[in-house]
Amino acid sequence: MRTIARLMLRDDQWAKMEPYCLGKRSDPGRSGGDNRLFVEAVLWKARTGSQWRDLPQEFGEWNTIYKRFNYWAKRGVFERMFEAVSDEPDMEYAMIDATIVPVHRHGHGAKGGLENQAIGASKGGWTTKILALTDALGNFVRFELLPGNRYDTVGVKPLIKGVKFKALLADKAFDANWIVEEMDERGAEVVISQRPNRKHPRKIDDEIYKWRHLIENAFAKIKDFKGIAMRAGKTDHNFAAMLHLCMSVINSK
Repeated sequence: MRTIARLMLRDDQWAKMEPYCLGKRSDPGRSGGDNRLFVEAVLWKARTGSQWRDLPQEFGEWNTIYKRFNYWAKRGVFERMFEAVSDEPDMEYAMIDATIVPVHRHGHGAKGGLENQAIGASKGGWTTKILALTDALGNFVRFELLPGNRYDTVGVKPLIKGVKFKALLADKAFDANWIVEEMDERGAEVVISQRPNRKHPRKIDDEIYKWRHLIENAFAKIKDFKGIAMRAGKTDHNFAAMLHLCMSVINSK
């Protein structure tokens, strides 16, 4: 078998992910094939944006890999991998932002309609919005998927629920009274750019606000994966699984 040209996982990254795989040798019952090669196959698809059937033969039978990915996604395996490599966030302050990705025509047609799969019609056509929370270093902590036409603030509550931080950085899309009030209740500093029509402007720390570029950098990195930059998956849980895996790689660079 010829060597696959470009693999993505280092040994230290894989060491953190491997315990959360299904079908390990230590598990009872049927064992899976080479888990690391399977994860590399999923990353190859995410990196290239190719269809499943275009996977190089060296990874194995494409349909088997797809079914396995679908099963792992439903079982939350990729989310647990993400949590394993992201277990020590620097929460001196947190940052929130959103980015929109277009949805390929292959991403249409799931049961329940587009809205239920975090797909909506916006100025860019059919899109999905990725709303993310990062730590002070720009590492992903959590994300929510929304239809592209929904307001950014809709997904903020689940992002910040139960998360402790000393300050929250965000652009003016998140200049909402309820967010400011909740930060005041928590005793967290508000470093959110303000809308021009705010009746009672607040002074923010401009030097801290400059660090918001780190979350923008994080979005740029996630969009290096063509399978994320152009969504082709029909279901939101499969797209979220792909995001969790790609963010795992980014966080553990």
